[in-house]
Amino acid sequence: MKKDVIIACDFPSKEATLNFLDKFEGKKPFVKIGMELFYACGPEIVKEIKARGHKIFLDLKLHDIPNTVKRAFSVLSSLDVDMVNLHAAGGSTMMKYAIEGLTRADGTRPLLIAVTQLTSTDDEMLKNELLIDTPMAETVMHYAKNAAESGLDGVVCSPLEAQKVKDFCGNEFMTVTPGIRFADGDVGDQKRIMTPEKAKNAGCDFIVVGRPITQADDPVAAYDRCVKEFLGE
Repeated sequence: MKKDVIIACDFPSKEATLNFLDKFEGKKPFVKIGMELFYACGPEIVKEIKARGHKIFLDLKLHDIPNTVKRAFSVLSSLDVDMVNLHAAGGSTMMKYAIEGLTRADGTRPLLIAVTQLTSTDDEMLKNELLIDTPMAETVMHYAKNAAESGLDGVVCSPLEAQKVKDFCGNEFMTVTPGIRFADGDVGDQKRIMTPEKAKNAGCDFIVVGRPITQADDPVAAYDRCVKEFLGE
């Protein structure tokens, strides 16, 4: 799958989501459906957005015992999404079971990626709240290596870590990076961030962009700006 900009459709309702997507006349951006929208609307919102012609990253960040994750992914595999994820912190067995559950009878499955550390987490939080004394960069690389060795397609990581992940796990191992902000935009609650243009040069395969697009005065123009800066189109 080629590099792309993914819009985080973090809306509370079907109406708000579809009204937003209606603005993109003639365009079918790759979208992320996260917990808020999925829990509000269920699988039907996935099916409806897919029927409109959008690629979908279903961002539910599963993290549970291996058998539970396997069964959950066997259900999600029936949805025609393009990418799903889980937490690498669940361990290698959980990730391997996830692939088993996600793989359909014909051998196909969506891309499966693992969250390393959330972009709202910094070294201070890692050490003082999560009690992980290993530096952030080393922790992310270890999680990424576990994901790669477990057969996953890539990881969610900060754009600041994307090139290191590539160096550590190979160029074919995907990096999906939130924490994207325009140079002249608001940082919000993100701590490890980068502009779309810099993300292009940092080994990012997909950038996930939410508020800089969804809360812009002109969301379509903001999306076009992201595409131009990240893909050069």
